[in-house]
Amino acid sequence: MEALFDLKSLGELYKINFAKRVNRFAAIGEHNGQKYKIHVADSGRLEEILTPNREILCIKNPPSNKTDFTLVAVKMEEGWILINTKLHSKIALAAIKRGILGFIPKRIASEVKIKESRLDFVADETFVELKGCSLVSQKRCLFPNAPTTRGVKHLKTLCALAQEGKKAAILIMGLRKCECFEPHPTRDPEFKNQFAQALSKGVDFKGFFIRINEDLKIEFDGEMKLCDTI
Repeated sequence: MEALFDLKSLGELYKINFAKRVNRFAAIGEHNGQKYKIHVADSGRLEEILTPNREILCIKNPPSNKTDFTLVAVKMEEGWILINTKLHSKIALAAIKRGILGFIPKRIASEVKIKESRLDFVADETFVELKGCSLVSQKRCLFPNAPTTRGVKHLKTLCALAQEGKKAAILIMGLRKCECFEPHPTRDPEFKNQFAQALSKGVDFKGFFIRINEDLKIEFDGEMKLCDTI
């Protein structure tokens, strides 16, 4: 199957050693004894991923930026893991075009403002919100890994659309392999409750995995199912 995205299309990629995280959006990396400021385009905690001395894949930022590089992926035991939320929509769009929602859409609109939210896609008549999931615990993919008022709002919007008779779906993109998906049991109770309510009101769940191959291309890596506890 053709790749969903080629990381090399971002430009030259640099391998750097991760040192520490400074705040939600910044970290320090080291290469050949020199320290660099790294932009982290993922506000999640990532405490099991961003650990000292891990190899990270970065792209160089323009000289005008406050940081030297932008984080793209992290080398884990299972291989490279995508850690850059800015790429999620491009990858998911390719997956939607290939039928991950259960159909091949004729029309896709991105960043659609509806009610009080801006949803990621409308594929034909189906409203879709995308979430990338990088946290795996006890063989389960868990989201969110930090409180998300924005995510709760998106779920409420999908729920309202479903109650109006419209088609709505929550699309989870698994950045690491697991056995099934469920909302994190403790990190955002409101998201967990709203997720269950959305499913009960007719919001569809769709999930899929991606992997980064040896050529640094992002491939579809199978569909993700919901855990039986949902």
